[in-house]
Amino acid sequence: MTTKLDKPLRREIQIEDRPYTLTIDADGLKLVEKGRRNGQELRWTDLVNGNTALNAALSASTER
Repeated sequence: MTTKLDKPLRREIQIEDRPYTLTIDADGLKLVEKGRRNGQELRWTDLVNGNTALNAALSASTER
């Protein structure tokens, strides 16, 4: 039996010795470097529809 995701779930993880906060909620997930406001977001609908690669490419091209 699984549990409904009715409130955000936050966990801290280390990536290359830097702390990040991973937030999982009903809309998707967000990864933010600790102490920052902006991070990477991924919506569940984009993941299911296969739009993640396209979104990553568009995001990388606009970050210049």
